[in-house]
Amino acid sequence: MKKHLAVLVSDYSDNFKAIADYFNDKEIEITCLSNKLDSEVLKLAEELNINCRYLSLEETAGYLGANSFDLIALSYYDDCLPEDIIDLGRFVNIHPSLLPSFNGRDAIQRAYISGVKVSGITIHYVENGPEHGKIIAQYPVLIGNSTHFDEFEKEIHNLENLLYPIVIDKIIKDEVFDFSDLIGGCGGCRSCH
Repeated sequence: MKKHLAVLVSDYSDNFKAIADYFNDKEIEITCLSNKLDSEVLKLAEELNINCRYLSLEETAGYLGANSFDLIALSYYDDCLPEDIIDLGRFVNIHPSLLPSFNGRDAIQRAYISGVKVSGITIHYVENGPEHGKIIAQYPVLIGNSTHFDEFEKEIHNLENLLYPIVIDKIIKDEVFDFSDLIGGCGGCRSCH
């Protein structure tokens, strides 16, 4: 049976593209919903022949209530969803830090400027706010003394693009995510056979 995934995204299209590419040959129907009328992500979704539409925050509850989605994934979505919308389905979010550190906007820049040596990404369920809810996966990114901001930011986004689609897939299939999913198992050690 085909599963249905909604991706709520404002305008950052790289992560959406990674999700679309990952699910390209799978039995998942994706709907891209953006709260920005002329967003690049809506143009990208059209080019990829993916269902898409502009949806203001005021229209979101009605649309999600009228459509059945197995999962709703937030990807750089910049509206804060009220509780009545969150109650309409299973929501997950990705955040470019190791929550609870550096929650909110500009997390990558704030982590870098703060001088921490480890940051990363967090994927979590959405409960009572955009960065609150049970953590599903976290993955660290080390910040060396000679790491430039652009390198750190690129590594964060590359990791998001790798990890988020896999975690979404596991949740939709009601499977537990394990970090061995990133490398296809243990790499062939004898103890796993």
